[in-house]
Amino acid sequence: MKQFLFLLIIILSVSIVQAQKFDNLALTPPMGWNSWNKFGCDVTEKLVRETADAIVLSGMKDAGYQYVVIDDCWHGTRDAQGFIQPSVEHFPSGMKALGDYIHSKGLKFGIYSDVGAKTCAGRPGSRGYEYQDALVYASWGVDYLKYDWCNSEGINPVGAYTTMRDALYAAKRPVLFSICEWGDNKPWEWAKPVGHMWRTTGDITHCWDCEENHGTWSSFGIMRILDKQKGLRIHAKPGSWNDPDMMEVGNGMTLAEDRAHFSLWAMLSAPLIAGNDVRKMSRETREILTNKGIIAINQDSLGIQAFPAISENGLEVWAKPLANGSWAICFLNRSGESKTLNFDWKENFIKDDFAGRQFNAKKDSYKVRDLWLKKDLGTTDVSLKAVIPSHDVIVLRLEMQGK
Repeated sequence: MKQFLFLLIIILSVSIVQAQKFDNLALTPPMGWNSWNKFGCDVTEKLVRETADAIVLSGMKDAGYQYVVIDDCWHGTRDAQGFIQPSVEHFPSGMKALGDYIHSKGLKFGIYSDVGAKTCAGRPGSRGYEYQDALVYASWGVDYLKYDWCNSEGINPVGAYTTMRDALYAAKRPVLFSICEWGDNKPWEWAKPVGHMWRTTGDITHCWDCEENHGTWSSFGIMRILDKQKGLRIHAKPGSWNDPDMMEVGNGMTLAEDRAHFSLWAMLSAPLIAGNDVRKMSRETREILTNKGIIAINQDSLGIQAFPAISENGLEVWAKPLANGSWAICFLNRSGESKTLNFDWKENFIKDDFAGRQFNAKKDSYKVRDLWLKKDLGTTDVSLKAVIPSHDVIVLRLEMQGK
């Protein structure tokens, strides 16, 4: 059997024509969970099964979360024919059985590899084994591949990621391809036909506005990641998403910061990939991650990314055009003190040349709904008066009267 598969790999690798990424995937930003932010290399079959259970029981599945993604360190060794095996110690039942369990919950199965000979944690990467690995993933029932950029010295990113894209396509099982190239080579300029999402920055960490220096690389807090998205919105569209990294909601920031973090990722049309321990999360964390009004902004069919329309003294107003003439407006308080808001809608004209949309409350009246308070606030005919605590947000959905 293994010899047959090896011959099939050779045939596929020399006969592929018109390979492409799989269509009709990620038409809205992907939603799911990834093991890395909370667990790193401490990932096991038991953890993943319990996480799948928790995603269902917590209401996350009903809210739209689909993918259960095992990040680095699941790997064992390659066998004599070069086929990758999972760690026997950590995944004793094997990946096919684990994938079947995830699918039995109505969820999708995600896995991780790397363009280099080794992953970031030193496990076997996919360099030189792309077609073999793609066939193995298909046999396991994998639906999502996160493909990292460690140990990539001398590798051309376009070639490396295109090779894995072609391998996945040749294996004939639709796989959402997540390009984790850290934005080093501006993937937003070349990755649309290659993957369904691409990292725009280095790794995130669970702080508001910091940089953690690790020597040869850094991880960044929420505001640092946010600022690195400048100018990228023109590249996002259904099936092709800017990825500012997995979320840190529930991993140690304040509730206000978690709320702001989740809101901003929704406004950015970013993939909503939870990175916390969903088995043990607090009620408050669960309510943040399952806020259907905020999620609806993220999953809007237009797929247009928000932009900062107004910025003054630590207070920013982010605007996101939505379907049916609606808008999402996020008031972000980046500062260390509360801000008093008296916002006259009619005096704040917002124009989005990229989307060909404008918000003009002098011309049109909109119904206003607060998505965190879950209450209607009247219309844009009346000024918005509120106090925004430090590191917090107000997120509103504006729907044109009569729509």
